[in-house]
Amino acid sequence: MTAAADLHRIQAYLRVAAPRGRDHERIGPFLATFNRDTDNPYLNYAIPDDDAKPSPSDIGALVAAYRARDRKPRLEYIPSIATDVEPALRAARFDVENRTPLMIYSGNVSARREVPDGIELVSAASDEELLGVATAQWEAYEEEGQAPQRVVDSLRRSLDAGALVALARDAETREPAGAGLCTSPQDGVTELTSVGVRERFRRRGIAESMTHWLADEMSARGMDCVFLMADSEREERIYARAGFETVSEVLHISLKTS
Repeated sequence: MTAAADLHRIQAYLRVAAPRGRDHERIGPFLATFNRDTDNPYLNYAIPDDDAKPSPSDIGALVAAYRARDRKPRLEYIPSIATDVEPALRAARFDVENRTPLMIYSGNVSARREVPDGIELVSAASDEELLGVATAQWEAYEEEGQAPQRVVDSLRRSLDAGALVALARDAETREPAGAGLCTSPQDGVTELTSVGVRERFRRRGIAESMTHWLADEMSARGMDCVFLMADSEREERIYARAGFETVSEVLHISLKTS
């Protein structure tokens, strides 16, 4: 499988995964997704077709659809397989938010990160474990208050659809320390995402050990394309140590607010 073919597989996977649990609509060469529960921009975005060549009217219709739902017009996609989209969006007053590394698991690691002393890593399945996952991710991503039940319910739906959910916790007290997951697989592809560690448990190698475990387990289940999107250069280095290689980038782009 070539690197270019893997990129097309990943983009095709995202078109299947992004609409899960969201409203969605075809608008010209775009698949637009809308989360009913939140206006969080990272849960409301569109994906263009491969080799899309959007017209000004296509982009205008996309903007109108997001504004009608009080959502920010926004896209996330692999720009190298839809090269005409970014110039068209920029001409329509879209701004680049970020370009994040797109990485694929190769399994090439010099030394595997062991689970830190005093921490146990489990495949979350029970209600208690899924609540622990939700609690760890909610705090790790600096959300306010307690994790709502809808987060636990979403994890349960993902698990029922074939996702793998990891929970790192204190081996003695069972206090949640961190969590992450691999999304429901499709045609040998899965995304490793939502890896987070609570503040007081950080700098112990928990994120790296969870990443190893999730990627290895999904590979053992027959997934030949485990990918992730790193948020920063620091994360990219962590994931590289865990056996991931940068193969491209993901473009995050949205309409200017003024």
